[in-house]
Amino acid sequence: MHFTKMHGAGNDYVYVDCFAQAAPADPSGLAVRISDRHFGVGGDGLILICPSERADAEMRMFNADGSAAEMCGNGIRCIAKYVYEHDIAHKDRLIIESAGRLFTLDVQTENDRVHAVRVDMGQPILEASAVPTTFPGERVIERPIEVGGRQFQVTCVSMGNPHCIIFVPEPTDELVLGYGPKIEVDPHFPNRTNVEFVRVISPTEVLQRTWERGSGETLACGTGASAVCVAGVLSGRTERRIVNHLRGGDLELEWNAEDQHIYMTGPAEEVFTGEWTEKGP
Repeated sequence: MHFTKMHGAGNDYVYVDCFAQAAPADPSGLAVRISDRHFGVGGDGLILICPSERADAEMRMFNADGSAAEMCGNGIRCIAKYVYEHDIAHKDRLIIESAGRLFTLDVQTENDRVHAVRVDMGQPILEASAVPTTFPGERVIERPIEVGGRQFQVTCVSMGNPHCIIFVPEPTDELVLGYGPKIEVDPHFPNRTNVEFVRVISPTEVLQRTWERGSGETLACGTGASAVCVAGVLSGRTERRIVNHLRGGDLELEWNAEDQHIYMTGPAEEVFTGEWTEKGP
C-alpha cells in the first residue's frame, strides 16, 4: 500500500490515496499499527483520501487508537494540498467532504505548490446536548467541573467533534498529560472529548496545548484552535481574530461576526512517501 506522510503545524498523519488504490479493508486496525511511532510509520492517525459524489474528495479519519473522528482541521488542509498537487482537483478553491459535511478550502500557492490553506470550518455548535455534554442548560461557558480532585472552569464547543476548553495561567505537563486523559473520558462527555489548555497572551494572541481524543497530546489541533477562538470570545478573553501558537506552529483564526463561521489559515507540508507491507492480521 502506497502512503504519504503529511503534517499541518506538526499534527501528522499517514495519508492513503484511495483514488489511486483500493481503500484498506480494516482502516481502524491499520490506523493503530501504522501510527505506532516505534513499530509503524508514526503519526497521530490515518487519513484516507477518497472519491466523493458531492465534493472534490472525501476525508475519512482514524485516530491513533483506531477510533473514527468526525473532522480534523490540520488533516483537511493537508488533503487540500494533496488533491491540488496530485491533480485530483487542480483549482484554488476546493470542496472536501468529512463525516457528511462539506468544507470549502482556499489554497495559497507559490510556484504551483501549496504552502498554506484557508478553511471555512463552519459554525460552531454551542448547544450543550449537541456538543455533546451532559451539563444542564443551553450552553457551557466557564462551568465548574471537578476531575481527579481538582476543579476546572470549562467551556464546551463542537466543531463537528467535541472540545473542552480550559483557560489556565500556563498549560503545563501536569495539566495536559495528567488531567487531559482524565477529562477526555469524564462522564460529562458521552462521546469523550478533546481537551484544550490555553494561556491568553493578549486579546489577539493565545498559546494552546491539546490532549486529543484517541491520540494523546498532539503538536496541533485545528478544530481545537477553532473552538478556542470561540471560547475566547464567549468568555470575554479574546477578540474574534487571533493568532494561536501551538507546539507545532501557528494558526490564524477568525470567528466572522456576519456568517458566524470560523475561518482557519495554516500550513500543510508533505514529509515523505513510502510503501506499507505487513503480514498477518
